Amino acid sequence: MACGKLRLPRLIGDGMVIQRDRAVKIWGWAGAGDKVTVGLIRGMREDAHGSAPGIHACQSHECTAGADGRWDVLLEPVEAGGPYTLLVSAAGESVTVTDILAGDVWLCSGQSNMQTPILRLTEMFGKEIAESCSSRIRYFQVPERYDFNKKHDDMEGGSWVRCDEPEKVMLFSAVAFFFAAELQRKYDIPVGIINASVGGSPIEAWMSEESLSDWPDSLEELAKCKDDAYVEDAKSREMAAMNQWFSRLDSLDEGLGSNGEPLYAGEIDTSGWADIDIPTSWEDAGLKDFYGSVWLRKTFTIAAGQAGKEAVLRLGTIIDSDVAYVNGVRVGAVPYRYPPRKYMIPAGLTKAGENTIAVRVVSNSGDGGFVEDKPYRIEAGGEVIDLTGRWKYRIGARMAEPLPEMTFFNWKPAGLYNGMIAPLHDFVIKGVAWYQGEANTFVPERYFSLFSKMVSDWRRAWVNDRLPFLYVQLHNWQRPVNEPGDSQWARLREQQLIALSLPGTGMASAIDAGEWNDIHPLDKLTVAKRLALAAYRVAYGEDIIASGPIYRDMVKEGNRIRIRFMEPTGGLVSVDGKPLRHFAVAGPDRRFVWADARIEGDTVVVWNDDIDDPVAVRYAWADNPEGANLYNSAGLPASPFRTDSWD
Repeated sequence: MACGKLRLPRLIGDGMVIQRDRAVKIWGWAGAGDKVTVGLIRGMREDAHGSAPGIHACQSHECTAGADGRWDVLLEPVEAGGPYTLLVSAAGESVTVTDILAGDVWLCSGQSNMQTPILRLTEMFGKEIAESCSSRIRYFQVPERYDFNKKHDDMEGGSWVRCDEPEKVMLFSAVAFFFAAELQRKYDIPVGIINASVGGSPIEAWMSEESLSDWPDSLEELAKCKDDAYVEDAKSREMAAMNQWFSRLDSLDEGLGSNGEPLYAGEIDTSGWADIDIPTSWEDAGLKDFYGSVWLRKTFTIAAGQAGKEAVLRLGTIIDSDVAYVNGVRVGAVPYRYPPRKYMIPAGLTKAGENTIAVRVVSNSGDGGFVEDKPYRIEAGGEVIDLTGRWKYRIGARMAEPLPEMTFFNWKPAGLYNGMIAPLHDFVIKGVAWYQGEANTFVPERYFSLFSKMVSDWRRAWVNDRLPFLYVQLHNWQRPVNEPGDSQWARLREQQLIALSLPGTGMASAIDAGEWNDIHPLDKLTVAKRLALAAYRVAYGEDIIASGPIYRDMVKEGNRIRIRFMEPTGGLVSVDGKPLRHFAVAGPDRRFVWADARIEGDTVVVWNDDIDDPVAVRYAWADNPEGANLYNSAGLPASPFRTDSWD
């Protein structure tokens, strides 16, 4: 917010939430040496007629801008409530900030699962979304920016948004929004959410250069990225190569209509096309390591009563990108693999009887296809038309090589910290909620060291060595396994579990909130509720059971091993009433086999009758331990664990 030389940072703007019960810094820029006056009043600004019923001065502060124009003052603590108005003046200029609430401010950060928007959840949680909307929840989206050479003191954009209508929250982080709603309802206070998240980002991108001092490889990579010419040249070359790849693909693909009728036309002869059953992977369809475009077509019949009405086309999830047509008319497209395909068929497009769907799928990574266990159907009024099963297909164009790799500079060390976290340091917050780790599963063993260094560094930056830090333990993903084995995701979850040793931390397990076929599961409500439980305990000091059972140690008892858990456990239970699953045991040969397990009080006894000398136990040690059923009476799942430390 600016007026001449007088300027406030983006975070200090209309509708903001300031942290209650804490001295709050207000800062900005003015002319060097200018005297700056900052006043906070209870109520709204005077109207044009000068009337201001109920308004009274709350506090006033003065300071002098430094040589660089920077100034700051500390507001005295205020209780939860509002609205307040902030009046800032200097050298004949003034800025007014209105509709300020005092409450709790949380920074939500991480990668794509913290980014996932409410828009994707409307069908699953429509009622909960509507019930969670409140004018006392305010949301600030930090614009994505990276910088390798300096810490920024402000953002390029962004503003506070009142979350009082469903239409306003559709692009907000689902986890952050539901988390805020839980806190707002429980404590009846305003809640401000600052979301700084970037899909695919490893933890190193969110760490300062100083905090990366123990990792020479990260510092070496950062040093390369500090060369602006190198970065710009790489981006330019890679973008040109990518555009050339797609341009060549399109020029080779006669299905686009360059030499006749396009393959998405309403009526064409498909007698020479091959058959394929959808959903399937290209590998299962005989197209292993295929790069290029594939055209698919299917006819469907619609009843006269539904013909011509608006309908919904669902095409699950497609790898890598697609364009969909109905009766020759384009109805939607998604340029990358992850989002669910939900396309609106406009009114007047369908007709009674036979209609056609055509889909052009571009696979640029060699593992293309239609993801299983996703919805493939048309919803027309009350009618559901199943689209699974037999389709026709033909190759549009085959490329010799995959799409050239891109360097994601926004994922490089320290970049996002400098561009998105550093500008927030002076804004007082209640705590941090963190959902990240998927991008670090390739080298999970160093995650705890990185995470602990990041936590301490952020606490230093916010000048609060007790800043609550909550985080989500990775959800379940990929196909379930039939036999015990190792898992990179399980190893990273272990690193996250160890992080509970850091003071002021709380962990929300999501081991049962994932989807085997989607790295972005939709059940963000469960995750948010468990983060809120962690907040109640860590940030608000409530004496509650905030997590599922956490492994403490093991005791060998003959041919059995007794597993003991941190107190209090909350009462161990089998959540489905069935025998405990996903326990494995190993003897001296270190070969794990499935084990029997039984709850005895607040312990679990594990054994396998074929192993006389058990030495180690693992529980839910897999990317996706589907059906793992050890919980506590509060309905919270036990965190996966292992008693061994074998590589």
